[in-house]
Amino acid sequence: MEKALIIGASGGIGQAVCQRLRGQGVAVTGLSRPTDGFDLTDSDGVDRTLSALTGSFDLILVATGALEINGAAPEKTIRAVSAQAMMDQFALNAVGPALVLSHAARLLPSNRRAVFAVLSARVGSIGDNRLGGWVSYRAAKAAVNQIVRTAAIELARTHKQAICVALHPGTVKTEFTRKYLGRHPAVTPDDAASNLLGVMGQLTPADTGGFLDWAGQPVPW
Repeated sequence: MEKALIIGASGGIGQAVCQRLRGQGVAVTGLSRPTDGFDLTDSDGVDRTLSALTGSFDLILVATGALEINGAAPEKTIRAVSAQAMMDQFALNAVGPALVLSHAARLLPSNRRAVFAVLSARVGSIGDNRLGGWVSYRAAKAAVNQIVRTAAIELARTHKQAICVALHPGTVKTEFTRKYLGRHPAVTPDDAASNLLGVMGQLTPADTGGFLDWAGQPVPW
């Protein structure tokens, strides 16, 4: 039986991915702050929890993230940048996934295909940024894209069949986006999970280090 590790399993997308995988007979280990006290901003806690896991996983998905942290909304202008708000964004959206990735070599099988995916966002694309704003969130997502790219290069040296990617799930109707949907078309968490699993299922080692959207199309760095 295949095994999957979902970080952020209580969130809208993470929960939907867990449900779909279990429906396919996959043995799912889910971790999240509300249910397990798994806090990506607690480096000691991340190391302790992940070091206790045994065996290897065919899929690891980091489905965590936040637009607002401690009441700090995305900035509309660079003039609104706060040092603390920016550090909070980096801690959760960039450093946290990096801490999980630091365990990837041990948690992924070295002799067969496996996928490590981190949920990023199109607004983290530098090349696609034409609107400005959301400085801290954009910067944190751009950072996690670089972290994924760098980890993929290193992982490929020992795990030839591993695939390490950043994925943009599209705009999804969750508590995460509730205040920011506006008129943007959005999909349900279940549809997003279906799309993401479809993309991950088609990936090959040639895709490792990539930044892809929910349809499997490359997103500009």
